[in-house]
Amino acid sequence: MSTITAETTGYVGRAMKRVEDPRLIKGIATYVDDLRLPGMLHAVFVRSPHAHARIARIDGAAARAMAGVVGVFSGADVNAHCGTVPCAAAIPDLKAPAHTVLAGDRAYFVGHPVAVVVASTAYAAADAADAVDVDYEPLPVVADPEKAIEAGSPLTHPALGTNVAYTWNIGGGDIDAAFAQADRVIRQRIVHQRLTPMPIEPRGCVASFHPGDGTLTLWTSTQIPHLLRTLLPGMIGVAENKLRIVAPEVGGGFGAKLNVYAEEALCCHLAMRLGAPVKWIERRRENAAATIHGRDQIGDYEVAVKHDGTILGLRIRTIADLGSYLQLLTPAVPTLTGLVVTGCYKIPAVRMDVVGVYTHKMCTDAYRGAGRPEATYLIERLMDLVAGELGLDPIELRRRHFPRPDEFPFKTSPGLVYDSGNYDGALGKAMELARWDELVGRRDARRREGGLSGIGVSTYVEICAMGPSKAMPAGGWEWGCVRIEISGKVTVITGATPHGQGQETSFAQIVADRLGVPIEDIVVLRGDTAVAHYGRDTYGSRGTAVGGSAIVMCIDRIVEKAARLAAHLLETTPDRVEFRGGTFGLTGGTGKRLGWGDLAGEAYIAKNLPAGFEPGLDASAFFEPQNFTFPFGTHICAVDVDRDTGAVQIVKYVAVDDCGNQINPLLVEGQVQGGIAHSIGQALFERTVYDENGQLLTGEFMDYALPRAEDIPDYVLGSTCTPTTVNPLGAKGVGEAGTIGATPAIANAVIDALRPLGVRHLDLPLVPEKVWRAINRSRSTD
Repeated sequence: MSTITAETTGYVGRAMKRVEDPRLIKGIATYVDDLRLPGMLHAVFVRSPHAHARIARIDGAAARAMAGVVGVFSGADVNAHCGTVPCAAAIPDLKAPAHTVLAGDRAYFVGHPVAVVVASTAYAAADAADAVDVDYEPLPVVADPEKAIEAGSPLTHPALGTNVAYTWNIGGGDIDAAFAQADRVIRQRIVHQRLTPMPIEPRGCVASFHPGDGTLTLWTSTQIPHLLRTLLPGMIGVAENKLRIVAPEVGGGFGAKLNVYAEEALCCHLAMRLGAPVKWIERRRENAAATIHGRDQIGDYEVAVKHDGTILGLRIRTIADLGSYLQLLTPAVPTLTGLVVTGCYKIPAVRMDVVGVYTHKMCTDAYRGAGRPEATYLIERLMDLVAGELGLDPIELRRRHFPRPDEFPFKTSPGLVYDSGNYDGALGKAMELARWDELVGRRDARRREGGLSGIGVSTYVEICAMGPSKAMPAGGWEWGCVRIEISGKVTVITGATPHGQGQETSFAQIVADRLGVPIEDIVVLRGDTAVAHYGRDTYGSRGTAVGGSAIVMCIDRIVEKAARLAAHLLETTPDRVEFRGGTFGLTGGTGKRLGWGDLAGEAYIAKNLPAGFEPGLDASAFFEPQNFTFPFGTHICAVDVDRDTGAVQIVKYVAVDDCGNQINPLLVEGQVQGGIAHSIGQALFERTVYDENGQLLTGEFMDYALPRAEDIPDYVLGSTCTPTTVNPLGAKGVGEAGTIGATPAIANAVIDALRPLGVRHLDLPLVPEKVWRAINRSRSTD
């Protein structure tokens, strides 16, 4: 056996700029809308303006007569040729409607596509779509999930006989005993508002059919090209080995593009039907109305506590608004809330009951964090509420319930096994960076002067590196391939699908260190199923922890194979060969050493190989994780609140995140910063609003407020490092950490600022009007 040393060139752990950035900054990268194919046609959808209506008639005659129009198609024309939109979540006794690519005899949310126009230009298609005459007969609407489960409510899908899609529960410990032994029960109702992901690039796709060999290529702005390749054959009738999916540059996903959408399948069908490439680019209002939304849970929470603050149990009743139908993971997202509902605390008993409900709105699905932000928000608000009700220090209350580092692996009452953690270490570092005593002193001084200032803390843990195949709908493994080219250059192929995470850089760093080659000699390929033959793609902070681990397996196999070849060329045995600094030589010797160029040339020319040695120098591998990973951290936020306007200003923001070993600290910092920006939006600005008639009132940026540059504070960022043993990199994942940890820190800070006025809780978003009204309610009771 050869000797392989851990000596590296020092790329891993180095803060390096992304190799992807120059093409993106220069505007020479390729997004879906940049694609121009010969003879390409353009599709525009006609969408329902009603939340619920019977479709009595669709008249496309005027549209068909317009210049450039190739065809107008309704559900009657295409639904029999396209399968229904798939849902991969396996929930017992799930009642699921069949959602066709175009509406049949009924539209059931605003934005529901009822027809599609195809024309020679996008402008001609848009004009013709306006000319399609649809006769709607409005039907009763339910847009409130609590009203949807009342007797006599309008039904989203009358054929199901109910608006309840499923009931689900999770629990652990003796919840009845916990509440029987409690000195107090603290209760709070919390609304987790609906959010719109709003990536800067809306969805879009181009489908091209090649009749000669019966193959179809779909370029689409997606996070999941491989899962699309698995699921689309059941919709469009093209075999998987005849289907190529390409995810070019993706201008933001955030979970919204972790889906199989009707438009993708229909464009594929139309390309085959019309014998020409078909392109569709979503408009902003379409994106707001017909791309998945996130969150939207209503929870009643009860905490059983002793007088000294010991938490005995947690009881939860949640209504999850699923919207009008099921996308890929719609019913599964609320269950993720239940898995991590105890957060980073030792809570011996828990019970969560979830009712998934249909309403006449766009469906919800995975949005950055996918169920875990709701869990962290509720448990962190509850910790502050418990501390406030009992007159305890919220920091010390948290510390008392942390598992110690030597208690890991730690099994939670819902049944997860946390891999590793040092929660108090992250909290302590965050307090140090925040200059805690000074921060508290500033708050107290401002209060004495009549100001409203507050400090919020969030100590979080999340479930990442999705995940073990037994826990995933379509497998949780990841695939990779590493090839030493004949020149000694290195090609890396990954089944992960980075779209902003920077893994063209971080994977190259891993390979450069382990192979001892310059990073400039490495190319990382991804996002094309004709190149990356297998993959489970990117979501759930899994790209590096799972995909990177598959690359490590490939490297180990290549080095082992190369050592055999090196031994043969050096006329020795493999057990006398060492690999060090990118070269092979005799162990401890100073003689001839062979580099990758030497070995690759011999491996491919294949004239001087050892007996039984297979030519070539590449390897592929599937990595199957045995558990999830559980990153954690502490976020601290300090705010000032204007008494006269209710406006909230973040005056300090500190985040300490522990994602295990960091491949590239600069990329980690970027992920955390972006996640916090998402949370600032959720905490202070964003809310998707439907009126009682199911009309979307927040369909454009004029109505859906996002944080602007001036709303983003300077961050003070730090990290601790508690590696995982779940994968060979010791990495845990960081893509959703900021979004999960930040929202409760901001909310807790604002509520802390209002606590002297008697404010106990406010639901998000904490917009100035809501805060101002709370301030004035307190004045009226003085």
